[in-house]
Amino acid sequence: MIPVKGVEGQKVAVLGLGRSGLVAARALRAGGAVPVCWDDNPAAREAADAEGFAVVDLARARAFEGVAALIVSPGIPHLYPQPNPVVAAALEEGIPVDNDIGLFFRSVATQDWHNYEVEPRVVAVTGSNGKSTTSALIHHILVEAGREAQLAGNIGRGVLDIDPPEDGGVVVLELSSYQTDLARALTPDVAVFTNLSPDHLDRHAGLGGYFAAKRRLFAEGGPDRAVIGVDEAEGLYLANQLGEAPGDDRVIRVSVGRKLTGAGWLVYARKGFLTEWRKAKQVGSIDLRQIKGLPGEHNHQNACAAYAACRSLGLAPRVIEKALHSFAGLPHRSQLIAERDGVRYVNDSKATNVDAAAKALGAFDRIRWICGGLEKEGGLDALLPATASVAKAYVIGREAAQFAVQLRGVETEVCTDMARAVERAVAEAEPGETVLLAPAAASFDQYDSFEKRGDDFAACVRAQLGA
Repeated sequence: MIPVKGVEGQKVAVLGLGRSGLVAARALRAGGAVPVCWDDNPAAREAADAEGFAVVDLARARAFEGVAALIVSPGIPHLYPQPNPVVAAALEEGIPVDNDIGLFFRSVATQDWHNYEVEPRVVAVTGSNGKSTTSALIHHILVEAGREAQLAGNIGRGVLDIDPPEDGGVVVLELSSYQTDLARALTPDVAVFTNLSPDHLDRHAGLGGYFAAKRRLFAEGGPDRAVIGVDEAEGLYLANQLGEAPGDDRVIRVSVGRKLTGAGWLVYARKGFLTEWRKAKQVGSIDLRQIKGLPGEHNHQNACAAYAACRSLGLAPRVIEKALHSFAGLPHRSQLIAERDGVRYVNDSKATNVDAAAKALGAFDRIRWICGGLEKEGGLDALLPATASVAKAYVIGREAAQFAVQLRGVETEVCTDMARAVERAVAEAEPGETVLLAPAAASFDQYDSFEKRGDDFAACVRAQLGA
């Protein structure tokens, strides 16, 4: 655990007692604070009470008397579409509002670091799509290279739940826009921006607010190195803002859209080959086509970002290449579930928005596509150019018929539930095709999470195949 610094003897309120909130309360107590906790869920309050925390309704009058700060869990709105009433009360009274990410960055460094031969490093990854795979891939490469590394944040453990890093250790954090938007301290050594596509727009009052939340990771603390995906205008702008000159290699530009040129530090993938250029010379090249855990252009982008981050930490290209081959991928992200009679069954339940689904579709040649769910803002028009490889779509979700109507030019079948969709796709799939779950929608109309949806897909596939 990372005990929180600078809170000894202070009364600190914690709103939201899920995974990150309860860990924050423990870390605050370990740092000498007196946490007072609240969650609208009675079960969460009971869990906090069982650990000896004071449970106080923070919405009641004078709840903030003597409170030094409010720590808010990432799922609780603090500004848009409107602040949670407890957050609004704290803002009104001038109580500093923070989250566990802010507490981590102000607490992770210890006096022991001055005695280490190599100071620990923090790598933080954000972006719209691919940040989980990129984070896990960086962690995997470091471990395979013999480096002490921990994975936390929006993936794995809560940031305050990890062990204090040892000599030369690396902490790899996946950070969502919800986390970067509120944190009062953001000081990674290496910061990674994968890409940007419309998502969570209601929470950030539009695309500009969403990008601004991501940008804070780079603007607030000034990382020693920034790895920036430049295939969107926002990434190009961010890279330009951070670089002092064309050859400034504190910024590593990454692309899978084109060959990058210039005097800077560049990593790009074209036709399945990753290339690294530095000081106008090629210094590394990897054939990504043979790496089974990273299929498709979107995973090649993840590989480029992870490669660049690991190169900035001093790892050699051949060490990174060897580790890439042993990466098995993450569940629910281009995950191969089964292969039978020449047909592959792939679970990409994490493709919850149009951009992620388009990238998933681009990874395979002929697809039996299972899609649908709780549709996000913006409709499906931007997805249509990626559907050329779709032999047929099997649409699930409560509004499956409405979803199917938007897939113009694609043969569709309204199946509504996963079992029916998998049954029909398995029955019609031919050798050389891929049955792909890439919903292009949230899961909450039928499932508690995208993980539950992916697990259901896998179970249905196995049932149909008799596996």
